[in-house]
Amino acid sequence: MTIRHLRIFIEVVDSGKMSAAAEKLFISQPTVSQAIRELEEHYGGLLFERLSKKLYITKKGQKLLSYARNVVKQFDEMEEAMIQDNYVKKIRIGATNTVGECILSGIINALKESNPQTEIYSYVNNTRNIEEKLLKAELDIGIVEGRVKSPDLISIPEVNDFLVLICSTTHPFSKKKTVRLEELKNESFAMREQGSGTRELFEKYMQEKGIPIKIALEGNSSDSIKKAVIENQFLAVISIRQVEKEIKEGKIQVIQNTDSDWNRYFSIVYHKNKVKTYEMMNLIEIIKNYKNIDILNVISTGKLVKN
Repeated sequence: MTIRHLRIFIEVVDSGKMSAAAEKLFISQPTVSQAIRELEEHYGGLLFERLSKKLYITKKGQKLLSYARNVVKQFDEMEEAMIQDNYVKKIRIGATNTVGECILSGIINALKESNPQTEIYSYVNNTRNIEEKLLKAELDIGIVEGRVKSPDLISIPEVNDFLVLICSTTHPFSKKKTVRLEELKNESFAMREQGSGTRELFEKYMQEKGIPIKIALEGNSSDSIKKAVIENQFLAVISIRQVEKEIKEGKIQVIQNTDSDWNRYFSIVYHKNKVKTYEMMNLIEIIKNYKNIDILNVISTGKLVKN
């Protein structure tokens, strides 16, 4: 078994066909077939099921894939470090949209201070996309507000956060001391896109309470959500960290939940087979020690969502 075998295996998984993998790697299809066969003989089992001319990765294949991407990535980094005299250490950080808007800049600045020679790349998207890139070894580490699904990823909750219901200061809810869940049934909501950790948490909560959500707008940024709340009288559920400015300006009213169901964490996520570099360890420590102003000490409305 060689690195070449693993490269071919990964390309077959990504391409879905041996012919497509051969074309991508500029080798013949028989060469791809032979490499997969040799891997299967080496590990004593099928890596793909071949049904109706389609390839379906097996459980053994999934297990190999969980290691292969990181092994190949680590090998490439070793080659680059050993061959290039001007090699620059790199770290690739993924962050979900809420994290990107709230704390990512401060974390990156702290990382730059402690690692001035390290090249930092950051990628911001929703939880689902960050998870996919971590699994494909396209990112080294992630900071997410959502729940990751893959058992191949380690998720460590570190930074406190919680969601709040928001409305404009001209919305009828802004005049109430409390809002009952039943009252949300006929209200129009501005919601984040599918794959958002914020959306997933709120949808799960409302489903458990038996309350339908009337979605009037879907957006992939907090700015689009807040604009819809202010200008279109929609409701939204959002991280408390994202509305401090609008509350101080008198544009948005916050309504807190009476229980802890909307409490959550920003979590550090990385692949279970990932060899943690010094830069990754340093980033993890920075996140663990990350301090923010307690927004609740700055903003207190006394308004509540009640069952």
